[in-house]
Amino acid sequence: MTLGFYIIMAAQFFSALADNALLIAAIALLRDMHAPAGYEPLLKTFFTLSYVVLAAFVGAFADSMPKWRVMFISNGIKVLGCGLMFFDVHPLLAYAVVGLGAAAYSPAKYGILTEYLPHRLLVVANGWIEGLTVIAIILGTMLGGALIKPEFAHALLSFDLPLIDTGIDTVGEMALTVVAVLYLMAALFNLYIPDTAVDHKPLRKNPLYLIHEFNHCLRLLWRDRLGQISLAVTTLFWGAGATLQFIVIEWAKTAMGMDLSRASMLQGVVAVGVALGAVLAARLISLRQSVKVTPLGIAMGLVVLGMVFVRDYNLAVGLLVLIGILSGLFVVPMNALLQHRGHVLMGAGHSIAVQNFNENLSILIMTSVYSMLLWAGLSIYWIIALFSLCVAGAMLLVQLRQLANQRQHDDLTHLDG
Repeated sequence: MTLGFYIIMAAQFFSALADNALLIAAIALLRDMHAPAGYEPLLKTFFTLSYVVLAAFVGAFADSMPKWRVMFISNGIKVLGCGLMFFDVHPLLAYAVVGLGAAAYSPAKYGILTEYLPHRLLVVANGWIEGLTVIAIILGTMLGGALIKPEFAHALLSFDLPLIDTGIDTVGEMALTVVAVLYLMAALFNLYIPDTAVDHKPLRKNPLYLIHEFNHCLRLLWRDRLGQISLAVTTLFWGAGATLQFIVIEWAKTAMGMDLSRASMLQGVVAVGVALGAVLAARLISLRQSVKVTPLGIAMGLVVLGMVFVRDYNLAVGLLVLIGILSGLFVVPMNALLQHRGHVLMGAGHSIAVQNFNENLSILIMTSVYSMLLWAGLSIYWIIALFSLCVAGAMLLVQLRQLANQRQHDDLTHLDG
């Protein structure tokens, strides 16, 4: 891997670090406002809304200029979202602005991999990127948890710059300032990402054309024999993963009496497992073998059911690491396959925009359902059981579809022979 790849990784690391620290800070702000518990998963709903609503436009935007410039602009929008939260705009609305930046950022951060690297390195590159992103998730959730801890927060607040009144007087303001600095560091790395010399398509100004083009790309990827399987798996994974973030926090509180700061550390434990799974996937699974990992998704869904019976912290850590390993093993190869098929069929930016639309629609639906179940007063243990069985059942349907596609392909090959 070249220096340019490591600069891309550094930019992604700091942006993901800030994203995850901000989520914990936003949850803390909601709790300080005594908002209902159902508001917390709505943070993810508001965040992902931009991915779905703007899907037809962000892919074309990402393909219209060098990817580093798109990433730089997007991090600036994220800083704006932090600023709105700092000046007491409701966390849900401010977090939606951060989601707008993230929606524009995503097609560029993944699309640049397919422009910068040969396809034979995509699984390895995705293993590196996903592993580093997961480390950022671990450190980001830990940082977010630390920033809202009274003793740590007050220690930071005690520092004063001579002759300068920063206006930072509360724990929430200090946490948001730290997150904004991380976004600015990511933006600085964006400026040093090398240009890939790929031709860029001028951005069409007619929104109806962009919607039509996006719809064409959407149908193209869902009709592709390999594209539909990888898209189905990653769509399910990201919806389930986002929901699991909030399930872990509520489960840790109910089953083990943990506060938000400690529960956020358990989120990081899942991420440790995903990082291990991503590394194993990069070493053991080639792009050609990627469609064979779907049974691991079924296993991951069933293992989640074990959370219902766990009350011990050490057992909880082991279970969450196992869930993470299974997740990383099946999602990294599928993500690489999806990027490759999308790049071949329609171009990097449009492909990632289609992927983001499906994955974030899944997040939108699953976190909204979880929020409604909380509003309805359903026990977290029943929610975990339903979640586990739904994920395992959906992955089973994907595997059956993949086997049917394989039989059809073998039949056609036999006829051609």
